[in-house]
Amino acid sequence: MSDTETKPWVIITVFKENANLEDIERIVPQIQGIVDEWQSAGNIMWSGPFNDNLTGMAVFEATKDDANSFFKKYDHICSGILEYSMYEWDAMPILSVLSKK
Repeated sequence: MSDTETKPWVIITVFKENANLEDIERIVPQIQGIVDEWQSAGNIMWSGPFNDNLTGMAVFEATKDDANSFFKKYDHICSGILEYSMYEWDAMPILSVLSKK
């Protein structure tokens, strides 16, 4: 993959067992802020919780560098409160197709 090629990425997030409501309430606006920043730049991100009320997922398309930059911001906000991982998602680039309509 070249550094300029966009690919789908996914971030899976789970609440840590010791996460408290105060910490969650503190980071929610910060997470919303980086998502808003991402979308304001013309990028698409789909995100939401699973029905277990503990796990969430965000799907977005980006270059490797842009994905790592976003994840670094996410890590800075969520470290110590949430468990999370980012993966390159080898799926059809659906976000690119949808953003061009």
